[in-house]
Amino acid sequence: MIVITTPTGQIGRQVLEHLVDRAEGVRVIVRDPARLPARVRERAEVVVGSHADPVVLKEACQGADRVFWLVPPTSRVESVEGHFRAFTEPLCRLIEERGVERVVAVSTLGRGVARNAGQISASLAMDEAIAATGVPYRALCPPSLMENMLRQTASLRDEGVWREAFAENRVMRTCATRDIAAEAARLLLDGSWTGQEDVPMVGPDDLTPEGMAGVVSEVLDRPVRVQRISSAEQRATLLRFGASEAWAQGLSDMVDALNDQGFYGSDAPSTPECAPTGFRQWCEEVLKPAVLA
Repeated sequence: MIVITTPTGQIGRQVLEHLVDRAEGVRVIVRDPARLPARVRERAEVVVGSHADPVVLKEACQGADRVFWLVPPTSRVESVEGHFRAFTEPLCRLIEERGVERVVAVSTLGRGVARNAGQISASLAMDEAIAATGVPYRALCPPSLMENMLRQTASLRDEGVWREAFAENRVMRTCATRDIAAEAARLLLDGSWTGQEDVPMVGPDDLTPEGMAGVVSEVLDRPVRVQRISSAEQRATLLRFGASEAWAQGLSDMVDALNDQGFYGSDAPSTPECAPTGFRQWCEEVLKPAVLA
């Protein structure tokens, strides 16, 4: 039995699509079952609630041996670190009670390098806590997600502008969520692996934000320029759209760490064996339909 968290989220939904017809048993933890496709509700077991709730998590993992784990981004939390701990501690207790045999989680690049990096630091602390239980563990470690650009479809369509806080003239490694989901599903279906490892998920491109804007221009057949914003400007925008002080500051710290420490940049080698989707392909297949919708 495989337990899938965040089954209606950006990555979890795709993991579920890979597994619902292939795994012997799939169980999902979801707050609102109505958001699941009818096909999933028919084929998967559904446990209603949050995977931060120890009771819900224990129910979902009863008789299960594998878990896909992702801490959902929640922009109104009072503490970024506290948010990640609230989800991770119940899982660690369950593992120690021998309730789970393997865990595949979505984490991030930056281990051993990232310092004071907001949500990245919190995610890496999650890895350390899970690994400390001794459970066989695979941490999927992407850099920036290509799908982050979908938040700016209106700006791309109406202004030809992509606002980015990452330094415009430095390589920014990216990964498509489809590749993360595919690798997660592969690992969850494979019962042979043991031990604990990071799995870097770095796409094949070697592009700066300016280079990415050039690709977007060609795919959309219209001029698109990157407009550099500061981490402070990004923070102010997040607050204006309702994020908590803690969440906005965490993302600001993350951007500053990425720019200062460079662990999403050219020093991160690509891993085409598990992250094959190129940025141009993603723009043609995902971004362009979203912008033109």
